[in-house]
Amino acid sequence: MRIGRVLRTSAVVAAASLALAACGDDGGNGGEAGGEEGGVAEKSCEGGGDASVTIGTKFDQPGLGQKTPEGMDGFDIAVACYIAKQIHGDDVNVEWKEAPSAERENLLERGDVDMVVATYTINDERKQKIDFAGPYLLAHQDLLVRADYEEIKSEEDLKDASLKLCSVTGSTSAQNVKDDFAPNADLVEYGGYSECMTGLQNEAVDAVTTDNSILAGFASAEQYKDKFKLMNFNLSDEPYGVGIKKGETELRDQINAAIEKMVADGDWQKFFDTHLGPSGFKADTPTITEK
Repeated sequence: MRIGRVLRTSAVVAAASLALAACGDDGGNGGEAGGEEGGVAEKSCEGGGDASVTIGTKFDQPGLGQKTPEGMDGFDIAVACYIAKQIHGDDVNVEWKEAPSAERENLLERGDVDMVVATYTINDERKQKIDFAGPYLLAHQDLLVRADYEEIKSEEDLKDASLKLCSVTGSTSAQNVKDDFAPNADLVEYGGYSECMTGLQNEAVDAVTTDNSILAGFASAEQYKDKFKLMNFNLSDEPYGVGIKKGETELRDQINAAIEKMVADGDWQKFFDTHLGPSGFKADTPTITEK
């Protein structure tokens, strides 16, 4: 059963536990968001009911949306599970579909997914094709450096810095930093952010740049803990929204209500702390703008 059909018949229910390792009754407070030791975020979305939802997300972003041998995990996954359970109840079944950046609008327009939760920045160009709910996170473009790197301490220092700056091939992130903030930077492009992280660890580059949420996800991964730090620069605004098909106003309103409840219950903060907090990433709780 697709989400569009269920929306007209399903009551909005109180969220059940979103414990990342298991699903249980928490008295309506939304659960433990994985607890202190983390876990697999999708476990609480493996219900046995009739309602099913197909959600597009990233499969390769640690801390946000990552496919692991144990299942899907990350902040986006926990948020998506919470939303699905708010709309459809505790026993909703979520089917995860990989949503590469270039395919997100196509997946929604074709009806291949019911929503996209995939570090999806709300902007006017995308809103010509699809609608958004949210945002559920406000990210900013930032720099990730080695923990002992001291040559840059502020955004002002970027003007005269001669740093080797890494981003992925085809991304505009590094070019934006060079054009607007660090004219002397030497751009280095790799095929993926994992390669940038290796280059940073091996001192082949001085910094990696993209959205701070993505950088925080990598820096929070077990193999990188305490090795890197975010500069906490706000070089751009990147409000992450939940993408939905154009005209799905009822669904948008239900998602917005779920996000607001997630923040009020404290579950948003628990999800954030579990998946992105270890890197030192700081973010304000979100305020709904898409209505």
